[in-house]
Amino acid sequence: MKRVKWKGPHISRKLLKKIEDTNYNPKNTIKTTSKNSIIVPRFVGLKFQIYNGKTFITLKVIEEMLHHKFGEFINTRKQFSYKKKKKK
Repeated sequence: MKRVKWKGPHISRKLLKKIEDTNYNPKNTIKTTSKNSIIVPRFVGLKFQIYNGKTFITLKVIEEMLHHKFGEFINTRKQFSYKKKKKK
């Protein structure tokens, strides 16, 4: 379900405050747990460390990611694979 246009994109207030504190330095990484925040043009070129429930995963924002949410680019589940049996 989409967000109403007149409300604008949802961005966590803590995340905005952290971005203003870093002064747009691309070398710095910004830690966040907000996977439901929308990526806006202001974030392009910045590196974020997003919490997936276990560890922080580094994500560099590029132009193709605009207007998507951070959670779309972070896997929260490990891929399952069967273990191979040893031959006797």
